[in-house]
Amino acid sequence: MAILRGKDIPKAEGKLAILTPGMGAVATTFMAGVISVRKGLSLPIGSLTQMGTIRLGKRTDKRSPKINDFVPLAQLDQIVFGGWDIYSDNAYEAAVKAAVLKPQHLDPIKDELSAIKPMTAVFDHKYVKNIDGPNKKTGTSKMDLAEQLRADIRNFIKNNGCSRAVMVWCASTESYSKPTEIHETLAAFEDALRKSDPNIAPSQIYCYASLMEGVPFANGAPNLCSEIGAMQELAEKQKLPIGGKDFKTGQTLMKTILAPGFKARMIGLSGWFSTNILGNRDGEVLDDPESFKTKEVSKLGVLDDILDPKSFPELYGNLYHKVRINYYPPRGDNKEGWDNIDIFGWMGYPMQIKVDFLCRDSILAAPIVLDLAIFMDLAHRCGMKGIQEWLSFYWKSPIVKKGLTPEHDLFVQKTKLKNTLRWLMHEDLITHLGLDYYEELD
Repeated sequence: MAILRGKDIPKAEGKLAILTPGMGAVATTFMAGVISVRKGLSLPIGSLTQMGTIRLGKRTDKRSPKINDFVPLAQLDQIVFGGWDIYSDNAYEAAVKAAVLKPQHLDPIKDELSAIKPMTAVFDHKYVKNIDGPNKKTGTSKMDLAEQLRADIRNFIKNNGCSRAVMVWCASTESYSKPTEIHETLAAFEDALRKSDPNIAPSQIYCYASLMEGVPFANGAPNLCSEIGAMQELAEKQKLPIGGKDFKTGQTLMKTILAPGFKARMIGLSGWFSTNILGNRDGEVLDDPESFKTKEVSKLGVLDDILDPKSFPELYGNLYHKVRINYYPPRGDNKEGWDNIDIFGWMGYPMQIKVDFLCRDSILAAPIVLDLAIFMDLAHRCGMKGIQEWLSFYWKSPIVKKGLTPEHDLFVQKTKLKNTLRWLMHEDLITHLGLDYYEELD
């Protein structure tokens, strides 16, 4: 089926369900923010779909509409929230406990948040060791659990009068795992589900259930999930968009801003030491070495892919890159990312850069959840199936087709995203060559 473009793209009519496995700090901050914006109490800062513009044509044309006015996107008043969690707290209670948002921001939307109650979650203590809760599903097999999730999705869409849905993983980082034979094909994966194979993680069950129900899936954690062969096969079969992985928020966001600058100027790097302290549920989960390893792999891959040390061995061939995450309860959701960067320049002379990013993890992640859900919905309506590389802008570890290298440069990623939107709407792609200037001189 050809990708639908321009006037052929179906309008975003009806309600859009945004379903989040995990209703902790990130999900409830996202929900609260959208509700607050809908009530005129705040602005959707950080959201490209809501605040970003897109240049069309020549600079002299002075056409730069908002993205939200340029492409047929779902609007905030069409969104319905749902999710799963191992704790039974409603979204208001969960947001209060997460302590990301202050009472003056939560109290005016208490009724709306309180109405959002989590469905019982699929959970396996083997994959997340440092937390546990009572609101969990039980079943005869992992396939049975998947069927229960599928029923949840169908019932939610029906009961809330939604015309379509998107699922965005907002739950914890799972223990590190590598793909096995059961992950290679859909047939092998489904057989393993029926046999409750221990190599199948909860995130994979959610992804399977989502795709089986015709719902696009975006993975916001570094878990082994949507990139496995079975899920890519299922996404192609169901003609659904998938994406991941790991929301690009604090420290890695800074790396994808700084590292391309060093490479652009051919400045060398000898070392990059990164450490984080955070005290939210994510920090508690990452205090487990196996969960940390999953996050570490996600964070470490960024610099190699940006700097390309094989092509520039003199500049980046001996880079020492270290990442640490430390659980520190007093800090809560206000994560501190500290970087020491050892660079060298002309004639090899050394220099240093130090970055201390006092960020708010969920505040940075919330608009990513919104944009991914809205763009995934657009991709689905356009018939864009499989891995959505044009959304790499939002991921720490963008998944790509086998044999390809992911693009990590934030600015290249943004150009690719906007050019995809231009292409969808039959507008010229922007190369920034500036040929219009020389044409005017002629």
